[in-house]
Amino acid sequence: MKLILASNNAKKLKELKAILSDMDIELCSQKEAGCDFEVEETGTTFDENAYLKAAAVVAATGIAAIADDSGLMVDALNGEPGVYSARYAPGGHEASDREKYEYLLKKLEGVDDRSARFVSSICCIFPNGDIIRSMGKCEGEILRSPRGEGGFGYDPVFMPSGYEKSMAELGTEVKNRISHRANALKDFKKKLREYNGIDK
Repeated sequence: MKLILASNNAKKLKELKAILSDMDIELCSQKEAGCDFEVEETGTTFDENAYLKAAAVVAATGIAAIADDSGLMVDALNGEPGVYSARYAPGGHEASDREKYEYLLKKLEGVDDRSARFVSSICCIFPNGDIIRSMGKCEGEILRSPRGEGGFGYDPVFMPSGYEKSMAELGTEVKNRISHRANALKDFKKKLREYNGIDK
């Protein structure tokens, strides 16, 4: 089946393709599908933003679309950056990944409680209006300084529970097994198989 990822994030597309590789899914970005627009993320939750992105692409193409809205929630910051993870630092969306995590580290200077989690909300909308939703989390803590060159976003400053390395040091294979997005997609794959009449 063909699915359009309601995003033009090349790293996210690569990650989703890898995680969904064991299913008969042809995944392309919204730009590849001819959707030359950015959906304004006006939702106050990950669920709302994922729905907005997927719905816009389905409306424009008539093809099933999948959207992921994800972010980092830090307990000591009352859940920030949350839905604003991609535009948290001064400069908003124009800020680099380094600027975002350096801004986060600055806000956590002198803070002992480093507990945090990555959260991912997946929303898949079909042309007939059917919707599949799934949610995934990855618990961990915020490091005092960045470590590793892999991954993207806040990966260099996030250490998953049970590991002694940052998400950026763990490598793609491990990340695609334990990440918030991987956990959300595991649930999504199960629901999609049920939707298609497999594994009922």
